[in-house]
This record gives sequence, structure tokens and C-alpha cells, in this order.
Amino acid sequence: MDVGRVPRNPLGTLLAGAAMARRRGASGCPHEAGGKHGFRADQASRRPRARQQQPEGTDGDGRAGAKRFTLHAPLVRGTTSGMQILLLSGPDLIQNNPGLAIGLVVLVAVSLQTALALVGSVRRLAHQRRQLSRERERLAYLVRAAKSHWHNAELEKASWNGWRKFRVHKKVAECEDVCSLYLQPHDGKPIPGFQPGQYLTFGLDIPGRDRQLVRCYSLSESDIKREYYRVTIKKERAPRDKPGIPPGAASTYFNDTVREGDILNAKAPSGHFYMDTSKDAPVVLMGAGVGITPILAMANQIADSGSKREAWFFFVCRNGQEFMLRQDVERLRKVENIRIFVCFTKPAPGETKGRDYDRDGRLSIALLKEVLPSSTYDFFMCGSGPFMKDMYDGLIEWGVPDGRIHFEAFGPASVKRVATAKIGSPAAEAAPAGGKVAFAKSHVDAVWDGTAANLYELAKANGVRIDYGCGAGSCGSCVVAVKSGEVTYKDPPRFAVEAGSCLACVGCPKGDVVLDA
Repeated sequence: MDVGRVPRNPLGTLLAGAAMARRRGASGCPHEAGGKHGFRADQASRRPRARQQQPEGTDGDGRAGAKRFTLHAPLVRGTTSGMQILLLSGPDLIQNNPGLAIGLVVLVAVSLQTALALVGSVRRLAHQRRQLSRERERLAYLVRAAKSHWHNAELEKASWNGWRKFRVHKKVAECEDVCSLYLQPHDGKPIPGFQPGQYLTFGLDIPGRDRQLVRCYSLSESDIKREYYRVTIKKERAPRDKPGIPPGAASTYFNDTVREGDILNAKAPSGHFYMDTSKDAPVVLMGAGVGITPILAMANQIADSGSKREAWFFFVCRNGQEFMLRQDVERLRKVENIRIFVCFTKPAPGETKGRDYDRDGRLSIALLKEVLPSSTYDFFMCGSGPFMKDMYDGLIEWGVPDGRIHFEAFGPASVKRVATAKIGSPAAEAAPAGGKVAFAKSHVDAVWDGTAANLYELAKANGVRIDYGCGAGSCGSCVVAVKSGEVTYKDPPRFAVEAGSCLACVGCPKGDVVLDA
């Protein structure tokens, strides 16, 4: 086949092949295996005929604008000079074939319509997916809210009043001076769940003491594991700078005296410092020292429940010897939506950053600003008074709303909320010095001179015994009836005290007061 010039238009080539096929059919000379003018295909491949090329741009009659292809006789029976096929260029082909032009227009229109329909379908699908995602989130929220409502109802139904006996099922030494007690009900009945962050109140009958000692300790495990309660307790040693002060009586008793199989008296879980499990707002959990216990319960709750709630967990201690509940923290590292940062203030020899801990130094607002994407979180913290005061003041300065900062301390409160300090309510007013406090049962009169932090400390300094528990106005162990006068609080107490009574561990006299103690 002679080629004047190979056309650049693939459509033209296709049409040329079709024209050649039609001419073959019209000639009535189908291919044969042999014959006078015929030959086998393998012979044609071995003996190609000389190619006769027409001048570019002309046909055999000298016409311009067409390109000629010559098919030689050996390919078609009965032909010696070959057969010529006239191939039109693209524009000429469309000009001479109006039907083809219309077809191409229709093809382009259909293709465009199909593309637009496809784009619309993709957009609709994306919108439907977003709608479905929002519906799933809404449904998940409703399910969590329903579970929380049911959970709270179960708490009220399964809870108990007064003391209940628990057996120490297991005692584990977590680290130096820290132990965990796994408690199971002595009566074998089910135990209610609790909100992560709440605590148990214990009534301890310690040998050598004439009165029961009441103390509160945070639950350090999630609510999911209902077969036991776990509390983690650090032994309070005498201060190094004040060796005359005795070590903590209750914490020493738990660490040194209590054994597996012993029976303890405990009240139902309580407390207003907890993480609301019906919400999915991201949280930042911060614990210092033994303050890890309620914070860890919150993180464990997220992990054990399968929640996808975003959580940032920060813990600070001196070194690995004081890294309590380490296995729990390392387990949390495997949870995708929980980020862990462990800070050592004084790493021990051989401890390596990146392997044994994550950051050097104390937990600070600077670290939070460095690693957190923003400040739009709910912040929960527990630790020593100075630690929480520094963190609270720093969060307020960072612009975190007061209502999104939650904290708990067992002991004298050292964090003063800015929202409370700004309002001129009686709860925010300082008690005047010079007032008289009479303890009626003990027949003791004392003067309120402002040196004592609260009525409990004033009573203790004057030899008057008042029951004591959390020291933060949460457990109600220090409730005392007020016979006359008025008692105020620097911060609103979390325990709902009845009218005519006060919480001595956080209350201050407002003028002269007579207490039934």
C-alpha cells in the first residue's frame, strides 16, 4: 500500500480503512489462496511491491487538498495496477458529511452532560455522607445521653446509705509509698457504678484511737470494671522541714497495716469533680503526684468504653521511682485518641528521655501551649495546692473560661476562682477578725483572728474534735450544726449542706458563732 503522507487525524485513518473494505466488497474479488493474479499472504510479506508515491498534496488527477493511498494488486485479486483510495482530511470530511458533524456535536453534548451529571452525583454523594456523619454523631450523642441517664438512675438505685463493708480482694504496691487496694463487697451483692473522678469515703477504726477516722480517696479505675473498686493511696510521711508533725494516720494505716482479706467500711462513691461521660468535648487531663488517681480514672473511662473522645493526658512526678500506676499509663499510649505526656522533674541515673518519660521539668502552661492545637478544651486537674494554683492562673491568663477549668484537692483549698472573687456575694466576703466562736458541747470559746484557714483548724487548735474527711467541702464528714450566728465560705461548697448546719473544713464565721461541737 503506497502512502502519500500518513494523516495525523486518527479518525481519517479509521474511515480510510472502512472505505477500502467497501471497495473490496464492490470489486467482487475476495482474497483467494492462489490464482493467476493471486498469491499467498506469506509471499506478499516476503515480496513487497515497489511503492509508487504521489506528490504530496495531490491526487492522480493533480487535484489538491486530498491525500492518496495506493493499494497494490497483489492484495486484491484481479488487479495489477492497484486500487486507489481517496482519503479526505478532517475538515473536508466533516464538510462533506453533515451527518458526521451532527453526530460529533451530539457526542460532545452527551459527553458534557454525562460529565456534569457525574460531578453532580459526586457532590450529592459527598453531601449525603456529611449528612450521614452528622446524623451518626447526633445519634451517638443521644445514645450517650441515654446511657448517662440510665447510668445515673442505676447509681441512685444501687447506691447505699451509710457504711458498707468491703473486703480487700487484692493489694498491689505501685511504687515507693504507694499501694492500690482492690475492694469487693463483703455481702456479695452488685456494686453501683460511678462517675470517673469521684471518690470513696472510708471510716477507719484504727487501734489506739478512740474515735473513727474518716478519710476520702479517689477511685483510680474506670467505671467499666464493675467487679471491684480500686483506690490508690500514697503514704503521707512527716514533712522533711517539720519532723515534729506526725505522718498521715490514714494513709500510713492503709499502706502498713491493711492486708488482703481485711474488711473496710466505705460509703458510696460521691464527689462533684468528675468527667461527664455523656459529652464528647475534647479534654485535657492533668495530674501531679498522687493527683493522678482521679485523672487516670477519666482516661481509663475513655479507653475502656471505646469512646473516640479526644484526650490529652499529662502527668508529672519526680522520676520513675514515683511513677505510680505506670502500666495503666503505658496501656493508654496504645489508644489512638489519647495523647500521653509524662514529665520527670529529677530523672534518676539511667532514665532516658523518650524511653522512660517524655519531657523534662514540671508541667507548665508553656508546655500546654506548645503541644495543644488550641485552648478550646475542658481542663481537669488534680494535685498539690501550689501546682493547681499555678495551672489555674495560667489557664485563666491564656483565655480559658473559668467554667471549663475543673479541679479537686484533698486538703485546704488553695485555688480561688476568679469568677467567685469578682462577685460581691457573702460567699466571697472574708470573715472579719475579732469574732467569737463558741463550741457548745466542748465548752470552749475561741477568737477568730484570721490565722486559721477554717473552723475545723480553729477547733483543732483549741482541742475541739470535729470529724474530718476530704478537707475540701465535698464529703460532708465535718458537718456541724450552727446554733447561732452565720457561717460563710470562700468558695461555694460542693456538698449540699442542710440549712442550720455548716461544713467546718471550709467554713469561716461571719461574726460571732456558736457551734454544736
